[in-house]
Amino acid sequence: MKTKSLEKQLKKNHLYASIQKIKKLNLNSKFFTTRSINIKTNQKVKEQIKQIAIELKPWRKGPFKIDDLFIDSEWQSFIKFNILKPFMKDIEDKVVADVGCNNGYYMFKMLKYNPKKIVGFDPSIKYKLQFELINALAKTDIKFELLGVEDLPSYHHKFDVIFCLGVIYHRSDPVKMLKQLKQSLNKDGIVFLDTMFIKDKREVALIPRKTYSRISNIFFIPSILGLRNWCERAGFKEFEILAIKKTTKNEQRKTEWIDSYSLENFLDPNNHNLTYEGYESPKRIYVKLKV
Repeated sequence: MKTKSLEKQLKKNHLYASIQKIKKLNLNSKFFTTRSINIKTNQKVKEQIKQIAIELKPWRKGPFKIDDLFIDSEWQSFIKFNILKPFMKDIEDKVVADVGCNNGYYMFKMLKYNPKKIVGFDPSIKYKLQFELINALAKTDIKFELLGVEDLPSYHHKFDVIFCLGVIYHRSDPVKMLKQLKQSLNKDGIVFLDTMFIKDKREVALIPRKTYSRISNIFFIPSILGLRNWCERAGFKEFEILAIKKTTKNEQRKTEWIDSYSLENFLDPNNHNLTYEGYESPKRIYVKLKV
């Protein structure tokens, strides 16, 4: 029922109709693995695409380049993707899910590695519209569902590989979320997970009082051992650390394609090792989980 309601809202959005008109033009477009799309059309259509993209701000993930239009997203998402790139051999000929897929940037990047099928999950109408715009030009077979992680176990098929990037700290019950991911895997399935973490040798988690980096819906930020324990409690048998990286202003920054704050506004102006609230500044860990 929730999906049908969101789909109705999506189709009532005036931008959805505009994107469908673009899609029906059957533009002669070429989609390159750098997320660059070359299109052969007149200036009027190019201007229509630009206006749709502007109305769809903020663009969090990217960047995307549509002919001479450069959508300079808040996140330089290729930095995160390049961390995971050495492990993309695991998705060849596999059924893949991207949970919290945003506008589909990572899914578009994954196409180069020949997955059997890719399904994205995100309940945001704005991100779905961004995906629809890019895919109207890219013409891929990627499927985007207006669903959240809680909907995965009841989805009509399971997955060989699940990517869940930057989601778990937004969940008030992280162990439950990890169990939902595990329930959604085929035999010998894999989860690639990234989350913020705190430096602490104990099995603990930070519980922000009101906000973390001025963000209210961040509930828990675990230590590495705390994260490992969550994963074990959820039933995962293998916990492999792939990378650890501090978030920098090169990776996340304000651009003309977002109308809000970004990392520099989230940090203590006098000490960038701390958040605005005085907590440790964001650092990320990337792990590979197996059942």
